[in-house]
Amino acid sequence: MNLTGMNTGVKVVDISDKKDVPRVAIAEGCIKLKDGTLKAITENKIKKGDVLSVASTAAILAVKKTPELIPMCHPIPVTSIDVTFTINNGIRVTCTVKSMGKTGVEMEAITGVSAALITIWDMVKYLEKDKSGNYPDTVIENIRVVKKVKG
Repeated sequence: MNLTGMNTGVKVVDISDKKDVPRVAIAEGCIKLKDGTLKAITENKIKKGDVLSVASTAAILAVKKTPELIPMCHPIPVTSIDVTFTINNGIRVTCTVKSMGKTGVEMEAITGVSAALITIWDMVKYLEKDKSGNYPDTVIENIRVVKKVKG
């Protein structure tokens, strides 16, 4: 079987002819945690340190690394990253990403949210485990793009 010149159909979309325009994407997601875990986070009593500061840093790093993690994403000039947290029955993470470029920043925003949520789980997992070592009360959910602006 000769595979010379075979095209798999996998390629990065050509955006060469697109104009640079301002772009914004806002994504969010939530992690549900035990009440005691939420209290320990707000009182900064987590063994691994300040959960929200570390999660914010993880989100920023993830946004910057998105083209390395998601195969078909273009490397783009990210001009702003803002990560916020709202604590209620869990922690809602919101990540706003801005760019001046030829393609959107949705993947960067949801990658940032995902990394922040996973980081939170990692930092508090010792408080979330049950007696068998499982996490019956811990859930990451509703990761989504809530807003996209082009131009």
